Amino acid sequence: MSVTAGNTARRPLRRTLVALYGALVPLLAALLLGAPPASARTDTADVPYATLAEVTNFGSNPSNLEMYLYVPEKVAANPAVLVAVHYCTGSGPAMYNGTEYASLADRYGFIVVYPSVTRSSKCFDVSSPQALRRGGGSDPVGIKSMVDWVLGTYHADPQRVFATGISSGAMMTNVLLGVYPDVFAAGAAFAGVPFGCFATTDGSEWNSACANGTVIRTPQQWGDLVRSAYPGYTGPRPRMQLWHGNQDDTLRYPNFGEEIKQWTNVLGVSQTPASTDSPAGGWTRTRYGATGDRAPVEAISLQGVGHNVYAYGMGARVLTFFGLDGQSPGPGPEPQPSGCKATASTSAWNTGLTASVAITNTGTTAINGWKLGFTLPGGQNITNGWGATYAPSSGAVTATNVSYNGTIAPNATVTVGYQATHGGNSGAPSAFTLNGGVCTTA
Repeated sequence: MSVTAGNTARRPLRRTLVALYGALVPLLAALLLGAPPASARTDTADVPYATLAEVTNFGSNPSNLEMYLYVPEKVAANPAVLVAVHYCTGSGPAMYNGTEYASLADRYGFIVVYPSVTRSSKCFDVSSPQALRRGGGSDPVGIKSMVDWVLGTYHADPQRVFATGISSGAMMTNVLLGVYPDVFAAGAAFAGVPFGCFATTDGSEWNSACANGTVIRTPQQWGDLVRSAYPGYTGPRPRMQLWHGNQDDTLRYPNFGEEIKQWTNVLGVSQTPASTDSPAGGWTRTRYGATGDRAPVEAISLQGVGHNVYAYGMGARVLTFFGLDGQSPGPGPEPQPSGCKATASTSAWNTGLTASVAITNTGTTAINGWKLGFTLPGGQNITNGWGATYAPSSGAVTATNVSYNGTIAPNATVTVGYQATHGGNSGAPSAFTLNGGVCTTA
């Protein structure tokens, strides 16, 4: 559904008008035989709730981005705003369908904006001089207009505007936090590069040196690039959460360390971690400037994971970092959610293996519909599976229930499995999550 911005109604007013209109229509129909029935009329000025809608004419938009919006049925008073930015070849609707932010919005009442590129590459502009300075034009201006429109239309909280993105969207997250530090409170970048790393002057959207991880600068140099995007700005800077797989062959792993250099410098904290832990198998999390859930900089490195680093369940960790999940910030690592147990075993031969994964509901209520996230050891690729659908085939995988096993009663177990190839490591998967909650493995 597409709606035009400018006249969006508040929901209480909408319901009052709808009720009044419903009462008047029969009378009007009796008096005016030519009047169309109520069912034929659509209020196209009102953004629907609990569904993805396109909004047009939302403000300055020099690069012709499209704006998609998700407003939960139970939107909070003065809600937070989350901008979820897609990857190259993606779109706003693809980001909506491929991440759990809409379902999390249903739970916590925030609003999600999904910008969508219309240029042929479907990549965001993170390289042009216009994109890398405040108000310079291109995609950041259009995204800022989307945020402004939501703030004004829904009386959203300007102190709680956040950005997250994957790949090209992760790079744009870095850009948005650099260009608009007064707009965004925090960001979460999945497989990105530092602000300014992808800069070009020849009109190209691609910077091979940066992508290959060969652009190395000092923390001060990286920080100066961010500060130069908004000269004279002296206000607070947004916090940053960074995610990267150490086998990323698209935006190579050295970019992860360069991002850490940049944002620790921008936020004025030490490059020496304040804490280091492993919240899931194969993950190394370092926090800089503080040890709690909302440290100035948080960085998660995923062992054996390639460019497709994002997996279902990670969005909940993003919300914890942003402070949108209703939890109070703690002095140490976030508590691990309970409610599920996962056990896995493999049987291998030469270059192949089969795996069996048992999922147990250890909670007190039934699970209706599930997504199991896990990480495959490096070199493994799923070729087929049973009991679930699996995507992607390597790295951080999400297994989604099929029709016959979507419900798991308390203390019940569902077993699924898959066949995979391997390059020598035939180990079992790790880092299990179920519907966003971390599973125990013992």
